[in-house]
Amino acid sequence: MAVSFFALAIFMLLTLDSDFSSAPVSAASEGVQITYGSVIKLMHEKTKFRLHSHDVPYGSGSGQQSVTGFPEVDDSNSYWIVRTTPESSAKQGDTIKSGTVIRLQHMKTRKWLHSHLHASPISGNLEVSCYGGDGQSDTGDYWRLEIEGNGKTWRQDQRVRLHHVDTNGYLHSHDKKYTRIAGGQQEVCGVAEKRADNVWLAAEGVYLPVAESK
Repeated sequence: MAVSFFALAIFMLLTLDSDFSSAPVSAASEGVQITYGSVIKLMHEKTKFRLHSHDVPYGSGSGQQSVTGFPEVDDSNSYWIVRTTPESSAKQGDTIKSGTVIRLQHMKTRKWLHSHLHASPISGNLEVSCYGGDGQSDTGDYWRLEIEGNGKTWRQDQRVRLHHVDTNGYLHSHDKKYTRIAGGQQEVCGVAEKRADNVWLAAEGVYLPVAESK
């Protein structure tokens, strides 16, 4: 675990914008604010699996890179970079308010958390995939942050939902598991209704400190 966090911290220092000089906060602690540019793992509240992707395509639906729930904590394929949308004026280190549209970029493959109207492999709900890359993104990568409770800005200890802009589906997982290519990993999909199974929490990661106002 320590080696994993060290490698991630080095990655962050090498990829930070040149005008952002504050050191990242490694290994999130309770109440830390999540800012643009932070690299995080999202934990499914009900099952404790982490949102995960890897360079394995779906065998049905879109055939795009698959997204699953992963049972182990220490896996580098579960890190996601919190990004703005191209239309946003927000910058690295800014906090993120409830209702804001964000993107999540898979750190290892550089593809975006994505959804569309293809059916998910197990339950037949909306497929969630990874798609595009550093220079390729569309509105299928847009997710609206919804913070549960009274919080106004996203913090590490808050329960959140991610509401897909194009399809109106909520990022969802459940205990339906794959048996072959991603054996033991569980399905991640989109569903139209708010349910207990579409609540997530920010878990492990490297959290950039809040940018100072200039």
